[in-house]
Amino acid sequence: MVPVPQPTRKPASPAAGPAPALRRAPVQQRSAERLARILDACAELLDETGYEQLSTRAVAVRAGVPIGSVYRFFGNKRAMAAALAHRNLDSYATRITAGLAELPDGDALAVIDTVLDAYIGMKRTVPGFGLVDFGIPAAAPGEAAGDEDPNLRVADRICGLIAAALGRPVDETLSRKVLVCVEATDALLRLAFRTDPAGDPALVAEARALLHAYLGPVLA
Repeated sequence: MVPVPQPTRKPASPAAGPAPALRRAPVQQRSAERLARILDACAELLDETGYEQLSTRAVAVRAGVPIGSVYRFFGNKRAMAAALAHRNLDSYATRITAGLAELPDGDALAVIDTVLDAYIGMKRTVPGFGLVDFGIPAAAPGEAAGDEDPNLRVADRICGLIAAALGRPVDETLSRKVLVCVEATDALLRLAFRTDPAGDPALVAEARALLHAYLGPVLA
């Protein structure tokens, strides 16, 4: 992985291009707003009906757009959910960046807390996030499966943000440690939110302790 350049104290969030699942990227503001409404509707319906019952037609009705507008951007509901996951990751990076900009220099544990708390905040408040956070559900029969592990994408994004905040390069050790943390924390927080819709406080605390103990020494 290419090392991150030495940052200023308040690094900007990494730029993100159009979601790979889009058939075409919006060019005009009106088109971008329509795409946002479609993804908002998709997220709301995920909470209400689940992924299996999600349909492009229901999303079009909820968004108040013609069905053709949905198909202009997406070939099917799986591509739509993938675009929602991509948007969620961009929002997560934005939240982390804003939080890191407020931290004192060199506080490794505060950096870890910022990354964790941004995720927990989204888990509690962002529609559809419980089913589609940064990845999409396993492919059903007849659906094409994605070929990219979302945790790899998340870990890579987090790695760059952490390294920038601490003024250090991304190296093999940091990349590996962050990936392990993403995998382990993902499992722990899924359990926490299955146990309690708001996230079981004791399990959240265990996830925080794990991150402090495992990742903290590498960042210090």
